[in-house]
Amino acid sequence: MPSSIASHKKPLLSKKQLLAAGLFALLALYLALIVPTIEVAWVSTILVLTIYLFAFEVVSVDVAAITVMVLLGLTTLLAPMMGLEAGLVDNRQLFNGFSSNAVISIIAVMIIGAGLDRTGMMSRVATLILNVGGTTEKRIIPIISSTVGFISSFMQNVGAAALFLPVVSRISARSGLPMSRLLMPMGFTAILGGTMTMVGSSPLILLNDLILASNQALPETQQMETWGLFSVTPVGVALVLTGIAYFMVAGRFVLPTHSGEDATVKGVDSMHYFHEVYGVDYGIHELVVVDQSTLVGKQFDEVENRYSVRIIATKLPGEAPRVGPGALARDVDIQAGMVLGVVAEPAHLEQFVSTFQLKQRDMMRTFTEDLSPNKSGIAEVVIPPRSALIGKSARDLWMRKIYGLAMVGLHRNGETLREGDDVRNQPLMAGDTLMVHTSWRDLERIEKDRDFVVVTTEFPREEEMRPHKILPAAIFFGIALFMVLFTDIRLSVALLTGAMGMVLSGVLSIDEAYEAVSWKTVFLLASLIPLGLAVETSGTARWIAEQVLEVVGAQPLWVIQTAIAILATFFTLVMSNVGATVLLVPLAVNIAIGAGGDPAVFALTVAIATSNSFLIPTHQVNALIMGPAGYRVADFIRAGGVMTVLFIVVQITAMSLFF
Repeated sequence: MPSSIASHKKPLLSKKQLLAAGLFALLALYLALIVPTIEVAWVSTILVLTIYLFAFEVVSVDVAAITVMVLLGLTTLLAPMMGLEAGLVDNRQLFNGFSSNAVISIIAVMIIGAGLDRTGMMSRVATLILNVGGTTEKRIIPIISSTVGFISSFMQNVGAAALFLPVVSRISARSGLPMSRLLMPMGFTAILGGTMTMVGSSPLILLNDLILASNQALPETQQMETWGLFSVTPVGVALVLTGIAYFMVAGRFVLPTHSGEDATVKGVDSMHYFHEVYGVDYGIHELVVVDQSTLVGKQFDEVENRYSVRIIATKLPGEAPRVGPGALARDVDIQAGMVLGVVAEPAHLEQFVSTFQLKQRDMMRTFTEDLSPNKSGIAEVVIPPRSALIGKSARDLWMRKIYGLAMVGLHRNGETLREGDDVRNQPLMAGDTLMVHTSWRDLERIEKDRDFVVVTTEFPREEEMRPHKILPAAIFFGIALFMVLFTDIRLSVALLTGAMGMVLSGVLSIDEAYEAVSWKTVFLLASLIPLGLAVETSGTARWIAEQVLEVVGAQPLWVIQTAIAILATFFTLVMSNVGATVLLVPLAVNIAIGAGGDPAVFALTVAIATSNSFLIPTHQVNALIMGPAGYRVADFIRAGGVMTVLFIVVQITAMSLFF
């Protein structure tokens, strides 16, 4: 290999990663020297390795999780060399995570969410939120977060998050806010909402059973009362409000701005594309023609070319919006009170508004639905050599009125003409690329017209959206929700019932259902489950808990309670929250009795604290939002670190006040 090429080859690990690797290796070595058994030593080492891979992103998180799962499987083969009698995880249980209740549930909710989105239901919800909250973070975030928080108090938080994922995607598309600025507040609040009722999260559902089991070993004077459905609500409400306030105050500092991996709405970034390729900076705006405007009485043709604007939609008071073929033409008269949907560059728009004393709205209100990215946008259309349109101009063809194509630019021989360059009077030539604003329905129709070649192919097609399937989608979603809330059937079975109902009723095809699943999320969650099993069965979790509680055993009650909350927070990052609850509740009960505290309150502390899972994307909700928003582990550490501390402080404070 030439030296010049070798010198530019990127090193496998940066200096920062190498230094961290050395420190983590020393930590693993130290733990191996002080743990009670060889099994705990090896599990501790793998646990430290996992945290290192996640924190420093040596590889992607799903690859790291699969690697750890494979290492646990190989311990069966290498057991004699490792000083073990058997592998750390039975290989017959190694892949149980892929059929676990949690993983199957998350697959099902992704399919259900996609089905609801395909019917247009999520688009309507997004429209409603935009109408109420506008297009600013400080108004949208609290509306989304409070709604998701409330929903997740009665259904599994991952279900609430998956349900709103397409809603947030559409809000992002219409408002111009990156999904990474919206999904983390939504996801975190979905997790927090699970603490508002005793059915909001698996640990809280399980808690009363654990209390009854512990009562069997306690004398009558120390018997614990079980918790009611809304017993935990004051604490949960305090946590949800804290989460919303945190992102309202600190969101601009801790939330990243990334481009996500997925685009739920096709064609969303068309404006950016045309800016990059053709150098145009178009935007869509709403203008109101006030009574005193000098624009009243003029026709489109008198102002569009002169002021370099293109009118693509109108609405008069008391009438429906007029958009598309047959609705608009150059001879339309502009009237007082008319709302105009206009495509223009910023400088031209400002001149147009100023000249005619128009009122410019700061957000879309009248045409939110008709001009939304899932209904319309700017597209590229080419004139082929045998087109019957050659030699005719857009003006001759009445292109906007007849075809529904509002031409805003023309690219010919390396030069781009736009509104203001008399573009609609140019005779069309073979090879001309037209930039047009159109509805996707009209563009789909134009694809079949031999006089055009449609270059833009990535747009929502009419057959992809199935508004006529909204009834079966709502029915099967309702059936799944009813089973989750009012029956004892497993969550995965209930949700799969709704998912398969959508497939069988034609809301989604089976191929679309497969495409709706984020397989990166599935492999991340399923591959981490064996690690949690190893931490629990090897005695590692119990040993860590005993060491921590031994240190704080003589401290005041609130210090011990805080230590238990911190311990539960740590365990829920590396094992299932149910496993952490089962492990820690008996320990917390015994410690409370020994310290003179209320054992039921200490047990509740554990069940609530296992929802404090924000630091790394191991929680189902965090794993769900990671791909669509393009988050990295560092993003969770930055935003989740503060949230983790706030959670513990608010939890302990609220529990001290209410219990």
